[in-house]
Amino acid sequence: MKASLFAAAALSVAAIAASAVAAPPPGDPTGLWQTPTNGGQVRISHCGQALCGVLVTSDHIRANPGMTDDHNRDRAQRGRTLRNLPMLNGFTGGPTEWRNGSVYNPDDGGTYHGTITMVNPNTLRLRGCIVAPLCKTQTWTRIQ
Repeated sequence: MKASLFAAAALSVAAIAASAVAAPPPGDPTGLWQTPTNGGQVRISHCGQALCGVLVTSDHIRANPGMTDDHNRDRAQRGRTLRNLPMLNGFTGGPTEWRNGSVYNPDDGGTYHGTITMVNPNTLRLRGCIVAPLCKTQTWTRIQ
């Protein structure tokens, strides 16, 4: 019985240590993120001194890989595909909050002022505002 308890405790400690090593630093938003709407996945990376992000996939893209940016308010942009569409641009700051960026929403074709806040290494909050207090906040979950 003691051997079983010891083995279980050792495995638990090993699992916790492994997950701690694999987790990204608490203030690092780079990586692939799951959005709460339309099965979206956005890859956030560094673009110079700022953060940017592109739409990697969504339910709409999986159903139609050639789907275009039909709702863009700029008619000249409507022919571009949604896959790898730039959605986040110009976020600066850190280590846990980035401001002064823009968020493009392909559902309505609008671009909004944004803030990214790291809640923990695997959760971020993205806030987009037309003008404060007219804002919407989403919680995104890290995929990788």
